[in-house]
Amino acid sequence: MIKEKPYEGLEYIYSNGELISIILRSNFHKDEITFFTPDTLSQQLGYLPHKKGDIIQAHRHIYNKREVHYTQEVLFVKKGRVKVNLYDSRKKYVGSEIIQDGDFILLCGGAHGFEFLEDSILIEIKQGPYTGEQDKERFQGVEKSGEEKER
Repeated sequence: MIKEKPYEGLEYIYSNGELISIILRSNFHKDEITFFTPDTLSQQLGYLPHKKGDIIQAHRHIYNKREVHYTQEVLFVKKGRVKVNLYDSRKKYVGSEIIQDGDFILLCGGAHGFEFLEDSILIEIKQGPYTGEQDKERFQGVEKSGEEKER
């Protein structure tokens, strides 16, 4: 696992050149609009600071057919602490990250599992429609003790 931190509060996590996740910590700050994702991803993660009195002109998004091959999800930790176990696309464990109150994580490659370290509330955003269990492949993952456990 390689972690790149171009700014305080922004982390890119890679495994063998594959972007696994982007974590935007609650302490991230920048004075300008910044997008963290390459245009090739089907989810875009951006930071949009605005001053009092700024205006975004009314608009709508025009029809733009897109082809999505893999579901990518953004999780916002409204409350709690969560250990995210990260895997590459071959389902090999690459490492874990703790996310907590106010953090965002974009899970954009590989695979993942979760351990809730506290009572937690997550807000999830992903492409739809969700097709239930047919939408995911479950496999053996790691647990707190490092032993194998179904996720």
